[in-house]
Amino acid sequence: MRDMIRLGQVEPVRKQVADATQLLLGDTIVLTEAEWREPTILPGWTRAMVATHLARGADAMRETILAVVDGRPDAGYPPPDQRLADLERGAGRSGLDLQIDLDTSAGALGEAFGLVDDWRVPVRLPLGEMPVAAVVVARFHEVVLHHLDLNTGFGLSQLDTVSASWLLQWAALWLRTRPGLPAVELTSESGVREEIGDRAPTRTVTGSDADLWGWLTGRTDGATLNGTAGLVWPLLG
Repeated sequence: MRDMIRLGQVEPVRKQVADATQLLLGDTIVLTEAEWREPTILPGWTRAMVATHLARGADAMRETILAVVDGRPDAGYPPPDQRLADLERGAGRSGLDLQIDLDTSAGALGEAFGLVDDWRVPVRLPLGEMPVAAVVVARFHEVVLHHLDLNTGFGLSQLDTVSASWLLQWAALWLRTRPGLPAVELTSESGVREEIGDRAPTRTVTGSDADLWGWLTGRTDGATLNGTAGLVWPLLG
């Protein structure tokens, strides 16, 4: 996955983004108004809040892509206070408005992806400076992660092997920027090896890519993995 980002080979991931988005939209379109207000896996977050967060994330990524296309790769993401205000303002909308927002924001981001000529151009992201190709991987991670959060029946068993490997590697890259996590050495059944955390002692954790990813993001308790007994891992958003 890192080589894919470095070399700008993003078309396979773009296809996965599109497929994951359609799968999510297929689950959300049948939600009732009451179901949009129900809690999710994220404590204190309703489905409406998760949907709004996902849509505004697409907007932020679109602006980043358009800035690169326009020769302004240092545009950056909106500040935290603006993101919070957008979330509070958008989460009270009707289910139809939320569905339209999810669909149109994802479509606009997909169109922006199509404007990029060189995916190796550096851009400033929350993780630091990376090739703009990383935005596509980040979006894939966001869509799948928050699909899980929506608690509409989507689960880890629906991830194919390649997708699970990409997600695991991105989560590991993301978590290496966060201090204070327990130190773990991960080895997946597909051969992915990652080291995360700085709080000793180091623990070795093994399992499938999907199960490791679900545990790393705090969406599962790690019961299907080897080495997680007694190891408390935070839920990350």
